[in-house]
Amino acid sequence: MRYNNRARDELRPVKFTVGYCDYPAGSVLVETGRTRVLCNASVEDRLPPHLIGGTGGWVTAEYSMLPAATLTRNRRDISSMKLAPRSAEIQRLIGRALRSVTDLGMLSGMTITVDCDVIQADGGTRTASITGGWLALWLACEKLKKDGVFTVNPVREEIAAVSAGIVNGEVLLDLDYSEDSRAEADFNMVMTAEGRIIELQGTGEERPFSRSELNGLLDLGTKGICELCRSRRAYMKRSL
Repeated sequence: MRYNNRARDELRPVKFTVGYCDYPAGSVLVETGRTRVLCNASVEDRLPPHLIGGTGGWVTAEYSMLPAATLTRNRRDISSMKLAPRSAEIQRLIGRALRSVTDLGMLSGMTITVDCDVIQADGGTRTASITGGWLALWLACEKLKKDGVFTVNPVREEIAAVSAGIVNGEVLLDLDYSEDSRAEADFNMVMTAEGRIIELQGTGEERPFSRSELNGLLDLGTKGICELCRSRRAYMKRSL
C-alpha cells in the first residue's frame, strides 16, 4: 500500500479553503495531501503590451515556492535577480491552461493575474496550482459578474490537473514527493471536467514506457481530474 494506505487509483485528500485572503477578487488555499498552494486572482485595468489597442483582455499566472516550502530552505528567485527556469515554465503552463477555457474577448481592457504561491510542497505543486488557480479565477469572475461587469462568467469550462506515474512497475495516480522522486515515468495532465485534454507533460525518467502504460496513465489522470472537479464543485456552491 501507498502512503496513507491509498489505492493505486486514489487521489490524496483534497481540500479548498475559499476566501482565504480578503483582498484578492478570488482567493483559494488548495491542499492535496501535504502539498498546500495559495492561489489569489487579482483584477487590473491594464493590458500587456502585445494587447494594447485591442478589444479583449488577458489571463496570466505567476508561480513561486516559498523558502520554507520544502525540508531544505529554497532561495527566493529575487536572490539571483531573475525568475528561476522551473518557476517560469510552471507559470507559463498555468497561464496557458487558464486561458484555454476563458473567453478573453469578454475581459475588455482587463488583466486577471493568478498568483500561485506554494506554502508547502510534497509533490504535485504545478497540478495543485492549476486546480486551485482555476477556482480562484472563477471566483474573481463571479465577483465581477455580481458587480455588473459581466452578464455571464467568462470562464467557460472547468479544468483541473493531476499527476500520474510508474513506480516499481505500477501505474499510480497523484504522486507525492516520495513517489515522484523515484518514478520510472512521470506525467502531468491538464484536462476539462469531461476529460478533454488541454496539456500533457510526460517523461520516461528511468526507462521508456509502452503505449499500454501510457493508456493506463491517461485513464488514471482522466479519473482523477473528474474526481477533483466533482470535489471542487461543493466548495463552489458554498461560495455563491
